[in-house]
Amino acid sequence: MTPRTPVWRSTVVLKVVMALSGLVMVGFLVAHMYGNLKVFSGQEAFDDYSHHLRELGEPLLPYGGALWIIRIALLAAVGAHIFAAVTLWRRARAATGGKGSLRYVSSRSRRGSQRGYASFTMRWGGLTIALFVIYHLMHFTWNTISPGGASDSPYERLVNGFEIWWVVLTYTIALLAVGFHLWHGTWAALASLGANTSQRRRRHLNVLATIVALVITVGFLIPPYAVLFGLVG
Repeated sequence: MTPRTPVWRSTVVLKVVMALSGLVMVGFLVAHMYGNLKVFSGQEAFDDYSHHLRELGEPLLPYGGALWIIRIALLAAVGAHIFAAVTLWRRARAATGGKGSLRYVSSRSRRGSQRGYASFTMRWGGLTIALFVIYHLMHFTWNTISPGGASDSPYERLVNGFEIWWVVLTYTIALLAVGFHLWHGTWAALASLGANTSQRRRRHLNVLATIVALVITVGFLIPPYAVLFGLVG
């Protein structure tokens, strides 16, 4: 007799946790993208936006309190997402004799299983994104590194950094990884929550996942290229 798996660690629950935590992060990315696009409103508007984020909830909350609540909630979502992903990956490896990446059966592949780029690179894409997030926080949030020049102004840090081609290239590579991750992840999340119930809905999910991935990826890439080509600065 094998010990019974607790409900909260069942595969179904883990897939739901992964889906919900992923959607939380998608919501954060949309809000973050909106804030980045304020760079087109000029330095004063961009810096004011960054400052007002720290004043949310005052006087009920202390200065920066609401921002810390958002950070903690986002960190919890990231932790739950990673835990669910690693656990499900290990189970897939164990169940398929080390061939977890071949688990999607498809007649479109010569090997009889799906190996689409987005789904095949979900784990490595996730690792790439995690490493980039650390770099991104050190540059724009913690202000510990300063390619292009240090500044107390969020607007100047953004412009100074994106005037350098290799910074924009690094940002582009990371955003492409985000795009592929969103493309497959959005589809998988909504499917795990029960939206994939027919061929018609499957097509709708594919369209929606593509739109989400394109909007967020392009939305994040507009500011760095606008700075690089002199449209902002």
